[in-house]
Amino acid sequence: MAAPADWLVDRPESTPCTWFLFAHGAGAPMDSDFMQAMAGLLVQRGVGVIRFEFPYMSERRLTGKRRPPNKMDVLQAFFQEQIDRANAEFPGVPLVIGGKSMGGRVASMLAQKNVEKGAIAGAVCLGYPFHPPGKPEKLRTDHLRPMTCPLVIIQGSRDKLGSRDEVAEYPLGSGIDLHWLEDGDHDFKPRKASGFTQTQHWQTAADQMRQWLHLQGW
Repeated sequence: MAAPADWLVDRPESTPCTWFLFAHGAGAPMDSDFMQAMAGLLVQRGVGVIRFEFPYMSERRLTGKRRPPNKMDVLQAFFQEQIDRANAEFPGVPLVIGGKSMGGRVASMLAQKNVEKGAIAGAVCLGYPFHPPGKPEKLRTDHLRPMTCPLVIIQGSRDKLGSRDEVAEYPLGSGIDLHWLEDGDHDFKPRKASGFTQTQHWQTAADQMRQWLHLQGW
């Protein structure tokens, strides 16, 4: 297993209400426009943000060559290393894990056991990939059905990896909350005719996440 990648750590001016361990999606690094924007918006709302890169993305940064994501067992093990490291470096403040798309999926697969052992308080998925592109029959929901730990999914209503109409048919665990961004795609970008902008949806996503954290008591 590769050593933990360097982190990008964004701190609010006062003590964070929560630390958010924030993983990137399959195709973009930890400093993509989406990751940068969300980290900044969350810091403005009192949340500390820790970003890291999975091994394949760190290798891409070094070599410049695009590589597919590591296998899921490697992604999970690496994410778990970051959870353990975050708890060691930032004790005494609730830790929430999550990510964009694939990063959120990996977080969701680690959430239940880590909540049960007191390592984290909950999880956040920003654009959950409920199924691969163009393959709605290949659902990625088996681990979500029995979930009782706190998890929030913030999703664009026309996300091609899980639209509002599709997700309405999925059985999800009692611990899961869903928030929808009207007409947003997988990156929360709406069409002009909707009357919304991507920037507005990013701000709304940050507001929804902060409100969810508040309701959980963090």
